[in-house]
Amino acid sequence: MATVPHDRPGEQAEDVVVVEGLHKSFGQLEVLSGIDGRIRKGEVVCVIGPSGSGKSTLLRCVNMLEEPTAGRITVTGEEVTDPDCDLDAVRKGVGMVFQQFNLFPHLTALQNCTIAQKSVLGRSEKEARDVAQANLDKVGLGDRGHSYPAQLSGGQQQRVAIARALSMDPQLMLFDEPTSALDPELVGDVLSVMRRLAAEGMTMMVVTHEMAFARDVADRVLFMDGGVIVEEGPPSEVIGNPAHERTRTFLQRVLDPTHVDAGTEDAAHAERHRSGA
Repeated sequence: MATVPHDRPGEQAEDVVVVEGLHKSFGQLEVLSGIDGRIRKGEVVCVIGPSGSGKSTLLRCVNMLEEPTAGRITVTGEEVTDPDCDLDAVRKGVGMVFQQFNLFPHLTALQNCTIAQKSVLGRSEKEARDVAQANLDKVGLGDRGHSYPAQLSGGQQQRVAIARALSMDPQLMLFDEPTSALDPELVGDVLSVMRRLAAEGMTMMVVTHEMAFARDVADRVLFMDGGVIVEEGPPSEVIGNPAHERTRTFLQRVLDPTHVDAGTEDAAHAERHRSGA
């Protein structure tokens, strides 16, 4: 995450996220092995890579949902890895959208979008409802405010989750594979909302397997494997012309799932021979 995208002439965009020497282990398993970098205000960074590469753990460390084993993380000017940091205050400015929608099932869409505004930001019922309604309108669900999650499709629930996060007026939005739990026909509506947010200048860090979204929307793409950033740069380079063999192999498998490279084919043939198949 170290390189910096195109700033406007005469402007120096501020850092929203700074990561220095980040390590994270679960017992003997090191999941992150020394991550460094930054995300600038208004930048969209997409993180791609195979399952188990550390993508989601990196994202969760930024919001301190996972506590790093070592390293420093600064978010919106506050060092969240400092034991004295007021994490609740920092998290007010960070919206998080998960794979699963995590909506309160007993609350309507509108209520899901107002509860944190009232309890955390101290907004009045009217102000919270006005903000929630505006954000439901923004994600194309202005007419579903009185629906409960069970009455909504998965894609609609995820858009409510985005509206809920936006209702807190975040400076940073974190997306952890927001379309991975959706049926394919529902993915487009969620990605359209995210595209609009990016176009409006929202700072976003997105863990995703949606290569078309990363190619079209990201300022930078990070390819992770084995707990490290293998390659990063503009999507035209990382996705369009990757420099590393690990990146090329991953993208080939994602973009052409039917492709089997020679090494994999040889291994499969050997396994069939051993099993007598």
